Amino acid sequence: RPEIAHAHQPVMSPSHHGWDGNGAAAVPTPMPKRLDGKVAIVTGGARGIGEAIVRLFAKHGARVVIADIDDAAGEALASALGPQVSFVRCDVSVEDDVRRAVDWALSRHGGRLDVYCNNAGVLGRQTRAARSILSFDASEFDRVLRVNALGAALGMKHAARAMAPRRAGSIVSVASVAAVLGGLGPHAYTASKQAIVGLTKNAACELGAHGVRVNCVSPFGVATPMLINAWRQGHDDATADADRDLDLDVTVPSDQEVEKMEEVVRGLATLKGPTLRPRDIAEAVLFLA
Repeated sequence: RPEIAHAHQPVMSPSHHGWDGNGAAAVPTPMPKRLDGKVAIVTGGARGIGEAIVRLFAKHGARVVIADIDDAAGEALASALGPQVSFVRCDVSVEDDVRRAVDWALSRHGGRLDVYCNNAGVLGRQTRAARSILSFDASEFDRVLRVNALGAALGMKHAARAMAPRRAGSIVSVASVAAVLGGLGPHAYTASKQAIVGLTKNAACELGAHGVRVNCVSPFGVATPMLINAWRQGHDDATADADRDLDLDVTVPSDQEVEKMEEVVRGLATLKGPTLRPRDIAEAVLFLA
């Protein structure tokens, strides 16, 4: 299917091709836009999996608000995708920011919010010391959970505030394979992603009565800039600066780094052959949205 093409590959014309009774190709018909006219907020939408979600939502007709702390990347993406996509600065660990982002989307789009995607997240430090329970850092644990778990809870709260009165809407959070299997990430990251699964179940039970669906996606490893940056940290313990916020200090990876990271991930996967990419996660989020 055309929509399965990966984000970094040329995307085919979104159409269905049929055949007439003589075996000749029929005139292609446009593929329906699955979010046509809907309003969506994507946190952490400036890059990585979030960027892929924003691009796919926009392709399917949504009016998308990118909520991110990366002003330059967020504004550049919004500008590239046209007037249906906009950017608002939002730190998901700060409730006033989340409230403001939702209010801004409502005011810009006629009081409507159909989809809220809790995608923003941090991996935390990936050095050998940070991965050991013996050197557990309470401040690091608090920092990661404030972004990943508290950020998701705040997103659910303020999305529900907008959706419940209309008795419609979809909240989709991005968790992780670390929410399902142990030993795949640092303790703070694993705890935060398992918290998202629990929050999703609880919120779904409550909000279902108001016509709002709540789901999450738990991706396996994807060679995003954030994961590649974490891989760099793991191989550079001696030079890691403890005072630097390494989750935000993400440079654009080279093609060679992406290929190497994809090779590492494929080696860990049970299903051999496919390479998971951001566009694949975006397809799952689109389905739930």
